Amino acid sequence: MEVFIVNRQDKVELNESIFRSIKDAIRESLILEGRSLDYEISVSFVDNDEIRELNKNYRNIDSATDVLSFVMEEDDDNLIPIKMLGDIVISAEMALKQSIEYNHSLLREITYLSVHSMFHLLGYDHMQQDEAKIMRNKEKEVMKKLHILKKG
Repeated sequence: MEVFIVNRQDKVELNESIFRSIKDAIRESLILEGRSLDYEISVSFVDNDEIRELNKNYRNIDSATDVLSFVMEEDDDNLIPIKMLGDIVISAEMALKQSIEYNHSLLREITYLSVHSMFHLLGYDHMQQDEAKIMRNKEKEVMKKLHILKKG
């Protein structure tokens, strides 16, 4: 498993423990789904302006959001040992705002957003109530495995 993390913003300070937690979240999400760890995932941190632009361009929603997931088309060609699962884009500004709003740490918020986005990359959605329940239960299971509690 290869996780590429890029910080393209300078408004929120991020540290190595956050980056480690993201990698753990990605690994545990894949394990929970019984998936191989032979994937590449990229995680980009952006500011609200950039995520708003991405949201506008890709979803026709002209507002900032906390996280976006971009699924890559998997190539069934077995010549490439590691497959690109997709891209996760997190607004560090929105993550900080939400961590304050929900009264928990930035590490917990970014870890949750990473888990949430991973399940989107793995094919889950939350548009329908039954689908949302399945996805939320999986998110909770990963967060529990990571020992990241509500206030953690």
